[in-house]
This record gives sequence, C-alpha cells and structure tokens, in this order.
Amino acid sequence: MSILPRYLKPYILDDLEAKMVFLGGPRQVGKTTFSQHLLPKNQVGYYNWDFTSDKQKILQGKWPSSQKLIVLDEIHKFAKWRGLIKGYFDTLKKTHQFLVTGSARLDYYRKSGDSLLGRYHYYRMHPFTLSEVGHEHLKSLLKFGGFPECFIEQNERNLKRWHLERRERIIYSDIRDLEHVKEISMIEVLADALPDRVGAPLSRQNLAQDIEVDFKTVEKWISILENVYYCYRILPFGAPKIKAVKKEQKLYLWDWSELNDAGKKWENFVASHLLKYCHFHQDVNGEQMELRFLRDELKREVDFVVLKNKKPLFAVECKTGEKKISPHLKYFAERTPIPIFYQVHTGKSSYSITDKIKVLPFQEFCKKENLL
Repeated sequence: MSILPRYLKPYILDDLEAKMVFLGGPRQVGKTTFSQHLLPKNQVGYYNWDFTSDKQKILQGKWPSSQKLIVLDEIHKFAKWRGLIKGYFDTLKKTHQFLVTGSARLDYYRKSGDSLLGRYHYYRMHPFTLSEVGHEHLKSLLKFGGFPECFIEQNERNLKRWHLERRERIIYSDIRDLEHVKEISMIEVLADALPDRVGAPLSRQNLAQDIEVDFKTVEKWISILENVYYCYRILPFGAPKIKAVKKEQKLYLWDWSELNDAGKKWENFVASHLLKYCHFHQDVNGEQMELRFLRDELKREVDFVVLKNKKPLFAVECKTGEKKISPHLKYFAERTPIPIFYQVHTGKSSYSITDKIKVLPFQEFCKKENLL
C-alpha cells in the first residue's frame, strides 16, 4: 500500500499562509512523513534537531531562499527553542513558512510560556481511521490499528514486536524526558494493567491496590500516560433529568490494536474515531468539543456522547452484532436533550427503532456524521 494522504493537509497548508503550524500527536503516528511530503523530493527545507548538521543550520537560521516551507522537527529539545523560532517567524514570515513537529514533548513545552501566543495554530495528528484508508478496510484497520507502519505492513508478528518497542520508547524515553519519576518501571506495570480496564468505569482505587501504590500516585501516573499519548479518559455527561454518575471515568488507548478482547477493541476503535472527530473540529474550526459517556446510578449506559459548545450532537452505542438493541437507548432518548442516538455495528443492516434511534453499520455512521 502506498503512502496515504493525511486528512490535515489542506488545513495546515491554508494556516501556513498566515502563521506557524505546530503538529503534535502520538509517537510514530506519521508526523515526520507527512511533513516531508509537503516538501520537494530532495527534502530541502527539512531540519531535525537530532541531526548534528541540521542543528547547526537551525541555530544559524540560514534557510534556502528557494524553499518557502521550513520544517523543524524535534526543535523543542533545544532549551531556548521558543525564542529562536519566534525571532525567525517575526523577521521572515513574508518569505518563509514554519512547520514545527514533535510528539508529547512539543505539546508539553509549548504550554510553558506565552511568548508564541498568536503566532501559531496547533494540530493533533491521529492514527488512520476509516475515512482515510477506505471503508472496505474496516477489518484490517480494527486488527492492525491505525498507526501507519503497522496498518500498511499488516504483519501480525511485527505488530506484536512494535507494541513492545513503542511502549518501551514511551515509558523509558518520552516519560523520562518529561517527568521526574523515580520508579519508572512501576509506570510500565500500570500500563500493563490498563488494557483490561478499557471501556469499563475506571476505579483508580482498585488500580492503586493492584499495583500497591496510593491513589494520588495512580492518578498522577495515568495523567503522565495521557500526556505521552498512550491513553485518554472521558468523563460522564450529566443530563439534568437523570441521576447521572458524576465522578466516574472511562479509559481508552490510542492504539486499539493492543487489545485482545473483541468487545473492548471495538468500543476503543469507535472511541478513537470520535475523539479524532472532536479534536479535528477543535483544532481546525475552534469549536469547543467534548467526548463523554452516559451512565446513571442504576448502571444504565450509552457508550459515547459528543458535545459541541456544551450541547449534545449525538450519542453512540457500540455493538459487534446488528440485531440486539440496547434497552438503554430508548430510556435515555426520552429523558435527555440528545437529538439522536446511533447504535453502530460491524454488520450490514440499517434500520430505525424510533425517530431518535438509528441502528446502522459503522461505515454508514462515519459517512452520515462526516467522521474523518
């Protein structure tokens, strides 16, 4: 399979006409490859701080006059990077464009100062989803995940090795660079425990007991794993007419292919598509987007609710089968302001239960709501 065009390309190119663009996201999600494909074939204009020869060119600021776009990769590893690129942008913005790429560290360090305020737009690149690879590839995408190397190669043995190598780099490279954690091996123990918690109410107290640390430590470590794009959490939607839970959370992984349980993998797969949808509209259109779940004190639940500017757009329930309907959909449809409920599945059937409740294949849902 050849290099696939990425969904952010036209929006980034448009923003580069006026400002710098910062491109973040998980390790190995394709940021460098994407950036290099915006340049000429000889890649004039690409500079990586990790390369000694490039480092000197970055510090000197001697950009080729023939190349308008300059890509600066991993520059946030330089202690004074914000002041450096601020100076370049302020003096060269009429002749050059600047695209700054990096993973967790870029997202982390860009927040620690406002010297660049108003000079850049920030994008989060997500793994491949159905609309990027083609709706006919649902089974392959579900199995091999959306990280480009694994999806394109589609080799089970290499996928397992990639999982181990990625987690090791995240914990012993990204986290070590960002945080002062004495017992970093214990974060690996926590990461090993998280896949079993995907999709269920997350009990940090039980996690703390299982790995024998206190509650506050578990909370801190999960936040660290979120900062390095290993996992993410979603909060409940508190509709006023139901006794919704308030303090519960649900957790998902950025790489759903790590999961062995078919039901958990499918729910995580759908969650990742919805999170990408939310991040896209936030990063591109400036909308306040939230991904939440719906659950009351009697444990009635709908997997996801998408909010735009604090108002619900739609809710989504995940089922692998196409016939068994969740009884909770009708209950919440009658008691919440959510305009439409979808139950999505991996089959082919599409039908309506009521005007507010639709059952349809996930591919059809993606097209209907314009999921990227």
